[in-house]
Amino acid sequence: MPRIIASIEARMGSSRFPGKVMADICGRPAIERLVNRLRRCTTLDGIILATSVAPADDVLEQWAISVGLPCYRGSEDDVLLRVVEAQRQMNCDIVVEVTGDCIMLDPELIDMGVETFLGNDCDIVTNARERSYPIGEVVQVFRFADLEETERKVSDPLVREHVSLYFYQRPDLYRILNLYAPARWRAPEYRFHFDYPEDYLFLQEIHRRLAPTYGDNFGIEEIMAVLRREPELVEINRHMVERTVR
Repeated sequence: MPRIIASIEARMGSSRFPGKVMADICGRPAIERLVNRLRRCTTLDGIILATSVAPADDVLEQWAISVGLPCYRGSEDDVLLRVVEAQRQMNCDIVVEVTGDCIMLDPELIDMGVETFLGNDCDIVTNARERSYPIGEVVQVFRFADLEETERKVSDPLVREHVSLYFYQRPDLYRILNLYAPARWRAPEYRFHFDYPEDYLFLQEIHRRLAPTYGDNFGIEEIMAVLRREPELVEINRHMVERTVR
């Protein structure tokens, strides 16, 4: 069976919200909320934090050690190389790409992405090419061999920064299978992403309502139920602009 590894791209540097991955979310660091969710996935054989060698990221390595999470430190700017080296350390066959911004990522979505990849003749399974899920509920699954090949042959700085971007740039080379949200989860205008101070306020409000009952064991279903009861919460960060590179 192939070895399936989720790599989390995260560092303390951020132009919009420095240190956000260690920001307190109702008593726990944001990155810990994400890792707890990934640990609930049934399809993953491992998780690794791919951070940088910048001194500011020492705290991330120390945190990873404290929670028993494998950590790889590599280039701050060449994220593609950093992820390849991290995944190589884990003897990976299939990559699940995750960013530290997605702290409310639903394990059910990750498992669905992996199972879809394994059950179909494709090169990448994603829901990022044509968005139907809330922003921040992202799954991308692809072969490590394809990522290694990209790292060897592509020097475009944008690709080096955005890891899987080349797969989307070359649909003539890679068979892309896009996942679409069921009607009850279809809300591509909603932001579950952590990029701005306004996102932080939104995430805090969601966790205040759900974490006391569920801890980190809630997903899109429970979040959407809260937003149906309190639609005004969506307005906290609805106006923030998502950077698009695809």
